[in-house]
Amino acid sequence: MRNALGLMLASVVAAVVIAAGGWFYYSSRADQGAPKTVAARAADPLPAPAKLSAKNDVETTAAIAAKPAPAAPAPVPAMPVQQKQACANPNALGVARVVEIDTTGGPGFGFEHFKQFDFLTDKEVVLTFDDGPWPVNTPAVLKALADECTKGLFFSVGKHATYHPEILKQVLAQGHTVGTHTWSHVNLNSKKMTEQQVKDEVEKGFSAVRFALGTNPAPFFRFPQLQHNPAMVAYFGTRNVAMFSTEIDSFDFRKGATPEKIVETVMTRLDKLGKGIILMHDFQKNTGLAMPTLLARLKAGGYKVVQMKAKTTFQTLPEYDEALLKELKVPTSSARPIASVVQTVSQ
Repeated sequence: MRNALGLMLASVVAAVVIAAGGWFYYSSRADQGAPKTVAARAADPLPAPAKLSAKNDVETTAAIAAKPAPAAPAPVPAMPVQQKQACANPNALGVARVVEIDTTGGPGFGFEHFKQFDFLTDKEVVLTFDDGPWPVNTPAVLKALADECTKGLFFSVGKHATYHPEILKQVLAQGHTVGTHTWSHVNLNSKKMTEQQVKDEVEKGFSAVRFALGTNPAPFFRFPQLQHNPAMVAYFGTRNVAMFSTEIDSFDFRKGATPEKIVETVMTRLDKLGKGIILMHDFQKNTGLAMPTLLARLKAGGYKVVQMKAKTTFQTLPEYDEALLKELKVPTSSARPIASVVQTVSQ
């Protein structure tokens, strides 16, 4: 009996153990299946926006890990007008050096009248031209200079500048220096001229050249006929204007000054002095005709051209600017500069 009860009890216990083990087994399997289900959901295809975001993240990471892309090239600085085009003439006379003039206090240049600043070395010349701009003649000078890739200093008469502003703009655009030579080329040392008239001639001339150029000229001035008015010499000191005389006068304005004569006059004097500021006139037809030969002779003689530029530009006086515009009957409805009115937005 006892043995039968024991066997029965043992069978019950065994059944309970087996049932519990089965429950534990299936329960454990179910618990282990949960992470697998989550992992499977994570691997499901992403919605379109999420895909795009993931793609962007990968590209950004790859860009950082990969070799950096080359940096964008730095913008090329604007070149001065006279250096925009390479010289087409490999044997050109060119420009040996450029000097910058601080015009504070009104310095003078040209040993005929001013002997303080001896800045040229042996075999150096400065090419200067008075009385322009003028049709045919000034362009002829410009072409000769351009053919030899060299530069000059032009002293413009105010009236002529207002007659032919397009030519004077060409002078500046080709990289030459532009100064002034009074309004109407009168002798400022004449006893018939009052002090006020002399001042008016000078200031009006500067205003006219500024009007023609559309920008301020250099504070460079040459007295007509090289007649230096003492009061104006002192005045230029207060206006910080450099004054120019010469060492070598071409006398190209004289009767009988053929192109050949002009060249010989300049070279004879230059070979004697060895250097100097050369005075010519782009107003004269024969000067333009003489220039190709003269520049060739300078090159053959081993001479070098020095270009003179000003450290600052000349500031005209408003009262003379206004008076000039009234005299020329220029509409003054707007005082705005052209750059603020007209701009290129597509090209």
